[in-house]
Amino acid sequence: MTKRHVAVWIDHLQAEIFHIEPELFEVSSIGAPAHALAREASKQGRRGNEDFFHLVAETLRDADEILIVGPSSTKLDLFRRLHRRDPRIAARVLGVETCDHPGDRQLVAHVRHYFHTRAGIAPQVVSR
Repeated sequence: MTKRHVAVWIDHLQAEIFHIEPELFEVSSIGAPAHALAREASKQGRRGNEDFFHLVAETLRDADEILIVGPSSTKLDLFRRLHRRDPRIAARVLGVETCDHPGDRQLVAHVRHYFHTRAGIAPQVVSR
């Protein structure tokens, strides 16, 4: 049975969810909601982030193996949130990596290589 591999590229503005199969991939996007202002600086944006991370977590429910990538600390915030609120999903996160925003095909190639290398399988080269 083929494992369902999912990669999340995330920053403070959006998350792109990549459902990756051996021959195909599908991408969906989730925009971060506008941050609500609060009187206390320490509370600004907290609710907006929680809503955003909840939406991202919902897209990961069916994934067998997950890789979280992105350029900023938002990827770590998502990972911490998964540990707190969705430990079953957090247990399927195999890695968190820093990366800029490559093109979709570049990211998919990296993710395929990542999962195949972890499984001890030689990566397949799939051209698009």
